[in-house]
Amino acid sequence: MSMSVSMPTGGVQVGSYDTYPQAQAAVDHLSDEKFPVENVTIIGSDLRMIETVTGRLTWGRAIGAGAVGGAWWGLFVGLLLGIFAPSGTSWISSVLTGLLIGVLFGALFGAMGYAATRGQRDFTSTSKITASRYDVMCDPSRAEEARTILARWSLRSQ
Repeated sequence: MSMSVSMPTGGVQVGSYDTYPQAQAAVDHLSDEKFPVENVTIIGSDLRMIETVTGRLTWGRAIGAGAVGGAWWGLFVGLLLGIFAPSGTSWISSVLTGLLIGVLFGALFGAMGYAATRGQRDFTSTSKITASRYDVMCDPSRAEEARTILARWSLRSQ
């Protein structure tokens, strides 16, 4: 029976930071020092999802959001069809028709989507995933060099 010690994903830790921009700056500094950054990995630990509620979702907002999304698609399709229009007036007609159809279908699909939730989620929100710590990891064969570079950088930054 053979025993092995597994290495953490990404190698060994050469630095640990509270925010992603700090970890990114550390890797950027390694790059500035001509360190082969293809040996480096940033790993976020203790992940959590933060959902920020941005407002109440009503029939009007659901239909309006659907209409706006549909307008963009309709405008896109209208412009594509307008490329093949024989004259300037038919080009404008193609764009306006695509826009109008897009608004109508977008509003319809927005209403259907809102109705399908049956009041289970009557709010809008944005979400993001953050970590409580970001570790800069490195291939073991280059880890000591990376630690030395980051230690000098840390002393200069204080």
